[in-house]
Amino acid sequence: METLHHLTRRQLEALESIQSHETPSRGAPLKSIAASLGLSAPSALGHVTPLEELGLVIRHRGKSRLTERGRGTLLEYRRHHRVAERLFSDIGLRPSEICRAAQEIDLALSHSTVEKLCAAEGHPEVCPHGEPIQPCSNRRVMGS
Repeated sequence: METLHHLTRRQLEALESIQSHETPSRGAPLKSIAASLGLSAPSALGHVTPLEELGLVIRHRGKSRLTERGRGTLLEYRRHHRVAERLFSDIGLRPSEICRAAQEIDLALSHSTVEKLCAAEGHPEVCPHGEPIQPCSNRRVMGS
């Protein structure tokens, strides 16, 4: 089973929070993660601990850092989400509905399904919000 299928929406938000709060020299403090999630530190830890068990996060002295697998999982999630946004945009959902609709399915989509959707969409380079979409694994990046 793909890593994204193991994650809850809150765990994904915790991953994103860790990424935004860690620095090259220091991990993200639990207090910062909790504040960004609107939770108490013990509740936030309940979302971070499974991430550590999945090998997505390393904790040391109360600070959390993403592993390479964690970074890759976030990239994969963003690709799933942005491809889903393109699909919903193309079928005519209003801009205010696109992101919410994508969140309904982005964690459930398999990598192979996203690859097929991306190909069907003509391998878009950006989502409706202008954010980049990573190319399919079977496509080379232009200029490489």
